[in-house]
Amino acid sequence: MSEQDDYAEIRERASNDPYCGHVGIDLAEVGDGYAETTLTVAEDHLNFHGTPHGGAVYSLADAAFAAASNSHGDAAFALETNISYLAAAEVGETLRAVAEETHLGGRTAEYEVVVSDGDGERIATFRGRVYKPGGR
Repeated sequence: MSEQDDYAEIRERASNDPYCGHVGIDLAEVGDGYAETTLTVAEDHLNFHGTPHGGAVYSLADAAFAAASNSHGDAAFALETNISYLAAAEVGETLRAVAEETHLGGRTAEYEVVVSDGDGERIATFRGRVYKPGGR
């Protein structure tokens, strides 16, 4: 299977993800150890302070993390994640999460995901590590 086929499979699986579909998260791009997801902030993404709920921002970052970590064609399962929230966004803004592989070992890999607003301002930083049972 070619790399393009691997990416097509990931794109299809991500586009059929029921949770991401429910929340409004779209996979914008995927490559080797790399992925971008987007979410346009709507009223139903807000918390009681009137800012995007941390769970919505986390979900956006986690979706990019999942696509990037599975981009090599092998199954990858989250071992641990953490997120730092840095700023809020407004309703109508499109947030972008960019996941980049920072370490690829035998059976583990690590990713950093930067969530930013339409002006490129960093909203959050997410880090995650995965287990790849098929890795060597």
